[in-house]
Amino acid sequence: MTLILAIIPVLLLIILMAFFKMPGDKSSIISLIVTMLIAIFGFAFSVDNLFYSFLYGALKAVSPILIIILMAIFSYNVLLKTEKMEIIKQQFASISTDKSIQVLLLTWGFGGLLEAMAGFGTAVAIPAAILISLGFKPIFSATVSLIANSVATAFGAIGTPVLVLAKETNLDVLHLSTNVVLQLSVLMFLIPLVLLFLTDSKLKSLPKNIFLALLVGGVSLVSQYLAAKYMGAESPAIIGSILSIIVIVLYGKLTASKEEKARKSHLKTKDILNAWSIYLLILFLIILTSPLFPELRHTLENNWITRISLPINASTVNYTISWLTHAGVLLFIGTFIGGLIQGAKVKDLFIVLWNTVKQLKKTFITVICLVGLSTIMDSAGMIAVIATALATATGSLYPLFAPVIGCLGTFITGSDTSSNILFGKLQASVAGQIHVSPDWLSAANTVGATGGKIISPQSIAIATSAGNQQGKEGEILKAAIPYALVYVAITGIIVYIFS
Repeated sequence: MTLILAIIPVLLLIILMAFFKMPGDKSSIISLIVTMLIAIFGFAFSVDNLFYSFLYGALKAVSPILIIILMAIFSYNVLLKTEKMEIIKQQFASISTDKSIQVLLLTWGFGGLLEAMAGFGTAVAIPAAILISLGFKPIFSATVSLIANSVATAFGAIGTPVLVLAKETNLDVLHLSTNVVLQLSVLMFLIPLVLLFLTDSKLKSLPKNIFLALLVGGVSLVSQYLAAKYMGAESPAIIGSILSIIVIVLYGKLTASKEEKARKSHLKTKDILNAWSIYLLILFLIILTSPLFPELRHTLENNWITRISLPINASTVNYTISWLTHAGVLLFIGTFIGGLIQGAKVKDLFIVLWNTVKQLKKTFITVICLVGLSTIMDSAGMIAVIATALATATGSLYPLFAPVIGCLGTFITGSDTSSNILFGKLQASVAGQIHVSPDWLSAANTVGATGGKIISPQSIAIATSAGNQQGKEGEILKAAIPYALVYVAITGIIVYIFS
């Protein structure tokens, strides 16, 4: 009965969004209310704990998630205001008029780099918005951005998920990082192929798509494996994404038709740099404040800090924001300075920001309710009940299902990092009981979590916001579920065979 009660919030959310096609804000409010009732009456969760758990969830939703979503969409809206998005569109068209190459470059390459640097939704919001501006349909743009924002998530935000996993389990970062890459190896080829096939499903395009997927996948796998083995968790996604971008651009240039090659771009270098100034500044600020510069990061992290302590379950939970290294703040600074460089006035930028806030009001409700829901489920013990039941029921077959637990964590919380905090220790302890390497099973948690990212309601809320498609969350969830299920099944088979 406890297990049934614990599962109800997750099932209810899926049913309301995917089958009743209810908008994200309404379905998340209903699911939150039901979760609260179950926590009080089914799990004897006190009203005080419930209040503080929701408050803690709401704080986590606002920062970093909602601030980052707001600033990511703000950066895109500024580009529309200054009309520099037209230059970026022309540049993508000048690399290749092939739609498949454009989609792969934006979602796997550029999106992967954004995930590696900032994470927390930027890799879905910005590529989806640019794809729509290039003429792709909003639902398609959202779906491919979600599917692409999977593999890179393992080492997103400068390796945060794996670094947190290593801390939670007391395991070696290099071993964990290497195992994560090995478990994701097949998907590094399959995800680019899926993206290419979704863009161009014609049978005659299949050989070209397979070759490009093998090329990009091979570069991603080799570069990420070497980076993980010798450098750790911070750099695999960064190096893999940059090399993927180079390979896709070169492929686009080499396979261009004679007409394309003959057609000269009228864009000047100065205009291109001006158009990209916002994203270049954001990238520069993220690199500058990343663990790649530990002394500067340490100084920034320990200044301008907000600390809030909340009493949950007879202990104190600390919520901390380091504003000087906050990805949302970096996005705002980069966008604001870049907007001024592009000729916008200060007043215009604040008007765009306010209009962006109004544009995202439904997203704010959705994300606050979802993160509040996940925090209540965690604090009340619902998530632990589901995970333990799965571990108990599967026995020696557990490695086959280990990624499912990671996927569940991300589906509920919207974060690979949060999934590792929730289930990292569980995976390591089960590994000891069934005589499997704890490094291998703990890595399976973060790998499964990358699959859950595809269908996380929070990620879907970000994708709908990018295309101004609020209310279509159920449609996107339904489109993305099959890919997420196959993704997690493949990781489960790999984890089981080599366990």
